[in-house]
Amino acid sequence: MPQPQLINIATHVLTGSAAIGLGLFLLATAKGTPQHRRRGRLFAWLTLLVCATAALGNLLFDYRPVFAVLTVLVLYQLLSGWRTVYTRDAGPQAVDGAMTALALMAGGLILLRLQHDASGQQAIVVLSSLGGLAAILIYDGARWAFPRRWYGVLWRYEHIYKLLASLFAMLSAAAGNLLRMGQPWTQLAPSVLGLICIAWFWRRQYRLEQARRHMLKLAT
Repeated sequence: MPQPQLINIATHVLTGSAAIGLGLFLLATAKGTPQHRRRGRLFAWLTLLVCATAALGNLLFDYRPVFAVLTVLVLYQLLSGWRTVYTRDAGPQAVDGAMTALALMAGGLILLRLQHDASGQQAIVVLSSLGGLAAILIYDGARWAFPRRWYGVLWRYEHIYKLLASLFAMLSAAAGNLLRMGQPWTQLAPSVLGLICIAWFWRRQYRLEQARRHMLKLAT
């Protein structure tokens, strides 16, 4: 294995481990605090480096459709989830539309190559990941037609879904590399766990909003 590839792999593994560890730590700590925002920015930078090294690995050294689609999925969910903080007032902007279009093109290219590059077990993971990407892209396309008042409510749910989904997609990629037995189910399990976690945080956010509305009613 050439030295540049070894350096790329080592960087990918180290930053991926750090990003996953920090992401799991953020799940267990208070949200919305200055510390959460600082750590969230660090998580974003680590994840960007993970995606950059994964993209280099796929483009220059060893293309694997499973990791190609997970790279696109993690990167899009990260950037789109981060952008929700800045679109909560006026809604999506030109940069958001450009990101959606690029993710759609990348997903389409991976799908076109799938029949030549993926085994049966790999195809299950690739298609499920592409399905997850398609669902997000459909939603992100539809939100351009949402009434402006919706953005102030929905952005938190988008933020939760997309950032948690990017974390658990990295876990899925790690499972694909480390757990050779029981594929593809060991690789799909983190995605299922991620959906359960997202549902719990959505329910928590909804209950917090209901409590705030109740307090406002009592105050008026």
